[in-house]
Amino acid sequence: MVRVYMVRHGRASAGWDTDSDPGLDEIGRGQADRVAQRLAAFGPIHVVSSPLRRCRETASFLESRWNSEAQVVSAVAEIPSPVGIPMGERLDWLRTAMAGTWSSLGPRYIDFRDGVGAYVASLTEDTVITSHFVAINAAIGVATGDDSVVIRSLDNCSVTIFDVANGVLTLIEGGYEADTLIR
Repeated sequence: MVRVYMVRHGRASAGWDTDSDPGLDEIGRGQADRVAQRLAAFGPIHVVSSPLRRCRETASFLESRWNSEAQVVSAVAEIPSPVGIPMGERLDWLRTAMAGTWSSLGPRYIDFRDGVGAYVASLTEDTVITSHFVAINAAIGVATGDDSVVIRSLDNCSVTIFDVANGVLTLIEGGYEADTLIR
């Protein structure tokens, strides 16, 4: 049995509609340090990160503790926004998407969800993954058979735990929730 800890990145320094790849702000760095302290006892284990800065910076706290380097994997990146959508319209699109289902978003987004789930289910060693609100919800949906885009309102640096056995993803514990403001 493989244990996977999916960590939502720390609080970003900018909103989704103003910066396509922000790093962490001061609060986010504190959150990342605290989650690394929490997970330190489980390692060192394999660390995977979304290629986006806020996830890479969140993973860096574990990298420092474990003297390791995270593997950057695009399969656990942020949900892609529609092609050609202006930056200022991304947040409205995301809010609408999050209120719906993967099926209503169509094949591109079903493929995204299934890709996240397939990647996590393919892991063969205990792993921490620093990822995103929607990507972690995608993995939860794959594990539970729920087509909703948002199943849990995961807070920054919450930890969602899965087990993987024979390529099957099982949700063990949902990350803590908060009134998350998608910025």
